[in-house]
Amino acid sequence: MVEQLFGSNTRFRLLRFFFLKPDKPYYVRQLARLLEVQINAIRRELEILMGIGLLQEVTPKEDDVTRKIGSPKRKYYLLNPDCIIYPEMQALFVKENAIGREDFVRDMCEKAGDIKFFLLTGRFTGYTKASTDLLLVGEIKPRILMNLITQYEKDFGHELRYTIMTEKEFIERRYVMDKFIYTLFEGPHLKLVDKIGNGK
Repeated sequence: MVEQLFGSNTRFRLLRFFFLKPDKPYYVRQLARLLEVQINAIRRELEILMGIGLLQEVTPKEDDVTRKIGSPKRKYYLLNPDCIIYPEMQALFVKENAIGREDFVRDMCEKAGDIKFFLLTGRFTGYTKASTDLLLVGEIKPRILMNLITQYEKDFGHELRYTIMTEKEFIERRYVMDKFIYTLFEGPHLKLVDKIGNGK
């Protein structure tokens, strides 16, 4: 939906990527690799965004880049919070982020298989102790699930940890108060599907 407001899909994806981590600088080849977009297209969009003042060129601090990739000759780009339209763009992408996650969850429920139990935690709820971001229980279609996860990671610029269990395994592990399961229920979580019942 939001991408239709932009004249370029690359520009939209670039801005979404920057607003997901507004304090992190990136260089051209890094962005091209992470977004899987041709480097010339990235350069073109960066010039446009620099021209309207949304991005600025910066010299990253030593702890912002590793010695392996850091280079004083490299140009790094960072969002410019002093840009007059920055607050409006930030609010727009916060809403878009929420919508994108809703779309992802809907696609998971509709396409990933016969889901008996679906729980979000970790990155989705800010629960740092969780060892997974989502738990799927049921007859899951691994290839479709992987495609959905890969697309999400590509769109939002970060990896997702996920766990799949059969209904039998989940019930058995919950019955014996398995530590992994217990930790998920102990912290902040969202139960999206529960067809098993007796959930904690």
